[in-house]
Amino acid sequence: MTEASFSILITTKNRKNDLAFTLNKINYLLEDKTVECVVFDDGSTDGTYEYAKQNFPNIKLQRNAVSKGYLFCRNKMLNETKAAYAISLDDDAHFVTKNPLGSIRKHFEENTNCGLLALRIFWGLEEPVSELSNEKSHRVQGFVGCAHVWRMQAWRDIPNYPEWFIFYGEEDFASCQLFKKNWEVHYLSEVLVNHRVDVKSRKNNADYAVRLRRSLRSGWYLFFLFYPIRIIPKKMGYSIWMQFKLKVFKGDFKALKAIVLAVLDLVLAIPKIMQYSNRLSEQEFDSYQKLEMTKIYWQPKK
Repeated sequence: MTEASFSILITTKNRKNDLAFTLNKINYLLEDKTVECVVFDDGSTDGTYEYAKQNFPNIKLQRNAVSKGYLFCRNKMLNETKAAYAISLDDDAHFVTKNPLGSIRKHFEENTNCGLLALRIFWGLEEPVSELSNEKSHRVQGFVGCAHVWRMQAWRDIPNYPEWFIFYGEEDFASCQLFKKNWEVHYLSEVLVNHRVDVKSRKNNADYAVRLRRSLRSGWYLFFLFYPIRIIPKKMGYSIWMQFKLKVFKGDFKALKAIVLAVLDLVLAIPKIMQYSNRLSEQEFDSYQKLEMTKIYWQPKK
């Protein structure tokens, strides 16, 4: 059996329709025998596993009978793949660019110090009206979880994603670890992905406060794990002040609750922070801050 050069890794839970849409979109890529697709069903109760097994026999399926978390699944798939490159794709994201693998392989081969590729991402329920972009590929601080590509040599050079983060922040954790090991993160503008999410409506979702709490605490975990000690108080103070200024003082009391709980989470995480700390030196921190910020959202020019 031919060993895969690319492994497309997807974690899913109770989103059968989203997963089906994504698998139909990328199915043509799996005609190449050097490409595999692994789907990890993290305890779905909506028939996701049975549906995927019946309708997509060319993918590899894994399953947790009881959910063990998004990061558990990502770590397990990344640690098990034998491919040279691993594409991490959310179950509600798909490639807009046709035949993206050639561009991905070419960039890795021409940039041997690049450990991870952050792809160009359009956030919207429908594909963008145009996929044209005049952006050039370049080095950036980090990447977005919904669509990126690992050089597996780099993944094996750093610690696993921190499962105690639960959700949010794991990408920045990995980016800092890569930086410490002299691996670079590059933004690959040639490859466009549609993340089928309505960002504006998220504030009205029932899990808004939970998402905010996890987002805040993960950011604070990162301060204490990686930043020089003298910088942490200023960063923490500014972060909390902006949450009050932009949310709490405008009547968003769900945000107030999220802030308080996130502070408590930070205190409880002190033992883990001490265990996994990999602090940047002052010089490393300055160099890291000079890198261009992570490219999160892309919008076509009107």
